[in-house]
Amino acid sequence: MKKITAILTAMVLACTVWAQNNPMDALKQAAEAIDSYKPEEQESEPLPNYWKNSVQFNLGINQVGLLNWAAGGYNTFTMSAGVDTQFNFEKDLQTWNNRLQMEFGFLYSSDRPWPLFQTSQDRIYLESKWAYKTGPDSKWKYTAGLDFRSQFAPGYKYNTPTVENPTIDDWKALRELKSAGFSPAYTNLALGIECVPASWLTINIAPLTGGFTFVSDPQLRKTYGMKLLAEGLDADVHTNYRPFAFQFGAQMKTDVKLIVNDKFKFESQLVLFTDYLHEPYIRVNWDNKIEWQLTRLFKIGLYTWLIYDPWITIENADKTLSKRGVQFKENIALSFTYTLTPKGFRHRR
Repeated sequence: MKKITAILTAMVLACTVWAQNNPMDALKQAAEAIDSYKPEEQESEPLPNYWKNSVQFNLGINQVGLLNWAAGGYNTFTMSAGVDTQFNFEKDLQTWNNRLQMEFGFLYSSDRPWPLFQTSQDRIYLESKWAYKTGPDSKWKYTAGLDFRSQFAPGYKYNTPTVENPTIDDWKALRELKSAGFSPAYTNLALGIECVPASWLTINIAPLTGGFTFVSDPQLRKTYGMKLLAEGLDADVHTNYRPFAFQFGAQMKTDVKLIVNDKFKFESQLVLFTDYLHEPYIRVNWDNKIEWQLTRLFKIGLYTWLIYDPWITIENADKTLSKRGVQFKENIALSFTYTLTPKGFRHRR
């Protein structure tokens, strides 16, 4: 628009000069006026970035080889991989945080025929939480959260065959299925309030929490507390159990995130749930993660998981079955790690 104005001004100037001088001078001055035009440069305001995104990849490998080792043992190979993805949005008083953690690992031991693997890590954990501050300087927020927990592949307990030189079929015949893809799977929708008393501590209380426990494999439904389809059905028949159960109650989730420096990080999440609809109990999920970044690409970590769920049947050391048992798992790993922080999405005001 400004260039058009400049051209029109030059034409008017040319007409004026034309009337007062000769035509060649008029055309020359008009051309000089157009060439000398320089548009005003406007500084463009950078678009606000409301997103903070990151993707971390982990890969760990452990191998033990024995040759004429007097103390005995087996050659073993362990491999694990994981992805930790975060997409967090913040604008004015509202936030929307999303985190997906996926881990999978397997173990091979030479005392079993190739390729008979056993899962050592298998985890899917998705968290999505929308929050709205009660005020600009408030430490309280209204929240709505969705989370999902499950695993990828079947998990087995292998019992050693008593026959001499057992084959892979002998091993498979004695193995016991402990978990499978989406067996179990837990999903919850929680409505409540959240307090952030410190930058490293978040406490979420959701008195309205509803969710489902899914067990897609019929063999595992009794183990994970599913109910019979109808009263009077044979309790020893796997297909007589429901594939899911609904739970409605209250949940409290506490998150601790401490970053001592660029090298050392500690994360802990404690989730407590109690059910309004069934016998009163408290379900516990407690995850801890301690990581030390040795170099830019290598880290060592200690990871622990504790679960207490009275619906799950646990096998005791004496082979008896019982409920209300505590499950605990720990893992120490030296792994290759790489963090990708792509440029966040940008939105106009």
